[in-house]
Amino acid sequence: MGKALAAKIIESHLLSGEMTPGSEIGLKIDYTLTQDSTGTMAYLQFEAMGVDRVKTEKSVAYIDHNTIQSGFENADDHAYIASVAKKHGIYFSKPGNGICHQVNLERFDIPGKTLLGSDSHTPTGGGIGMLAIGAGGLDVAVAMAGGAYYIPMPKIINVELTGKLKPGVAAKDIILEVLRQLTVKGGVGKIVEYSGEGVKTLSVPERSTITNMGAELGATTSIFPSDEITLAFLKAQGREKDYAAMSADADAEYAEKYTVNLSELRPLAAKPHSPDSVEPVADIGPIKLDQVCVGSCTNSSLMDMMKVAAILKGKTIAENVSLTISPGSKQVLTMLAENGALADMIAAGARILESACGPCIGMGQSPKTDSVSIRTFNRNFYGRSGTKSANVYLVSPEVAAVSAIAGVLTDPLTAGIDLEAIASIKAPEHFLINDNLIVPPAEKASDVDVERGPNIKPFPINTALKETTEGSVLLKMEDNITTDHIMPSNAKLLPYRSNIPYLSDYCLAPVDETFPARAKAAGGGFLVGGHNYGQGSSREHAALVPLYLGIKGVIVKSFARIHMANLINSGILPLVFKDEADYDKIDAGDELVITDSVNKVLGKTEFTVEDKTKGFSFAVVLDASDRLKEVIVDGGLLNHTKKKA
Repeated sequence: MGKALAAKIIESHLLSGEMTPGSEIGLKIDYTLTQDSTGTMAYLQFEAMGVDRVKTEKSVAYIDHNTIQSGFENADDHAYIASVAKKHGIYFSKPGNGICHQVNLERFDIPGKTLLGSDSHTPTGGGIGMLAIGAGGLDVAVAMAGGAYYIPMPKIINVELTGKLKPGVAAKDIILEVLRQLTVKGGVGKIVEYSGEGVKTLSVPERSTITNMGAELGATTSIFPSDEITLAFLKAQGREKDYAAMSADADAEYAEKYTVNLSELRPLAAKPHSPDSVEPVADIGPIKLDQVCVGSCTNSSLMDMMKVAAILKGKTIAENVSLTISPGSKQVLTMLAENGALADMIAAGARILESACGPCIGMGQSPKTDSVSIRTFNRNFYGRSGTKSANVYLVSPEVAAVSAIAGVLTDPLTAGIDLEAIASIKAPEHFLINDNLIVPPAEKASDVDVERGPNIKPFPINTALKETTEGSVLLKMEDNITTDHIMPSNAKLLPYRSNIPYLSDYCLAPVDETFPARAKAAGGGFLVGGHNYGQGSSREHAALVPLYLGIKGVIVKSFARIHMANLINSGILPLVFKDEADYDKIDAGDELVITDSVNKVLGKTEFTVEDKTKGFSFAVVLDASDRLKEVIVDGGLLNHTKKKA
């Protein structure tokens, strides 16, 4: 039996466990990345471990999220990250250098290596043949300290790409089609591995668009083979030495198989408010637009920007449309400026934003009330744009550009433009290389003093699990509650990512504005939810803030992978209903009790919770390894790590 590519990389990095799907494995991590929304907390946790220098081959800290400096908070956090990185052996990508995943793809990602990032879209690196996984900041901190990264061994599934995209159809349409087939829950506990003749037709940035949005499938990661296309990209980046040919065996076996015929694809869009609510653009119809946003870690590469510029050249955007463009990196922006494409965008009426995440995370450019915004981004969750009443659609750069000109959602295939000319735009043989905004670490840690502004507060640390765990159900929620619901991450709140007490006043407010005050008054309790609880961002604030509010356990129908891991890292019980019908029996305000908690957690996977209000008990499942159960009993990963040390 042949091996999948992902299996080969896992096998070469396996520190513990067996590669049986569902059983826990420990992986050696070669590279890490952080960004400033999650990085401050990750480095505070790293410092708490008392390790002088990172143990990875390379770690990079990026500033790309909190770049609007309307007060001292963001600038202070940037100074903290810059100084702690310099002290502890971490490379520092300054504000303006670009979005972490785009820059990492250009300058650092290496086929066959492992990458752990404190951002859910870290799987972008899978486009170059890297096993790149998003995780909570504490997991990344442990990896930087030399520890293994533990996950249940994922199933490896295959998506075979056949045929070739028609001009006007994009890589974004491929991943939207995969999302249509698999849904936002379809990748949970799985690695998506791409193969087939269609792979050879896709550039590395196009492959990375697909692996980037694998996060929206709930997948552990996604990966493409490393081939002559990969070599050409690395050579153009001056990194030919980093190349290694890597692919699955011809007779590799997979847990599931899917097929996407690229020749049959049409331009697609994800409708509000979910990335898997996918329909052809032509079927949705010419809805009037208010805003078009191009950029994000999904679609901000040089080739994406060049195609947008070519469509806009000599045209003017519709009077009802505001068009923003965020190049993914300084490299991309500089090359656009040098080749004239930037001038074409500006002449057409585009507003050029800095090379950062920007509107994708609600950091500026919130659309007007009851508006329609189409974006080349990866998420269109309710309220994520910063405007609750806005309807956000996810589209390709080509759809975005032709629609900005037309003023309505438009299919490029019917837009009357020379699609063959757009499709013929080729990547350069040599990219502009200028890494002057990447600061190397100091040779001696003792030469650097870490800067700590007044906005940086201590992070909450749980206590060991008590023999009796009890509290009321503070909130009962539906399916698909995202981390944006649990801990909003808009322009007003992002500056306080290192200030958990401040953030606690906004926890779950999009679901129930009274929740923070009620949780504080009650001294904590339980949360109850439906399927796919905690989907979306890797931000561990969605666990740390509930910890601060005294949440003892979260009982749901199913969890998103990263959020469940973050709950365990914080020492919060992540429990799943054995019988989903019990969800309907429980109401907000019910008093729940878990007696003999420690023995139950350390014992069998299944145990009971008593609903004292209703007078019945129901079974829950704690789907965790023996090691993770010890983490919960110890009160979280930091306590557990110190105890083991």
